Amino acid sequence: MQVKPYLNFGGNCAEAFHVYEQLLGGKILNILTQGQMPPGGPPVAPEMKDKVMHARLSVGDSVIMGSDVSPDRYQPTRSAYLTLNVDSDAEAERIYAALSEGGEVFMQMQETFFATRFAQLRDRFGVLWMILHEKAMR
Repeated sequence: MQVKPYLNFGGNCAEAFHVYEQLLGGKILNILTQGQMPPGGPPVAPEMKDKVMHARLSVGDSVIMGSDVSPDRYQPTRSAYLTLNVDSDAEAERIYAALSEGGEVFMQMQETFFATRFAQLRDRFGVLWMILHEKAMR
């Protein structure tokens, strides 16, 4: 069994996935738009034709999925964080700098009792992130 987060975006899913692909060293597995649905499916509003119906991004051993939802249904992520466990303080700082740009920082990058680097933020796409370089536990 695997848990795979599925993120909703307010019209910028493709942009977010391309940014995450570059930033996290991932690979976009697919991006399908509403307009690419096979004939006979539910009708697609003209303003949603070029919006993402389904996208998948591989990051390490994980897969993040997402789509665009209509503006009247979209809300930024509210109660769940994607947590990035990284291998170095430098990697934590690099990712923090990129994801916090244009976003909202809840906890600035710092050392804690459990991590040499830890931060919490909402990126410019509305996704909540925790960035973590754990301390060795004895």
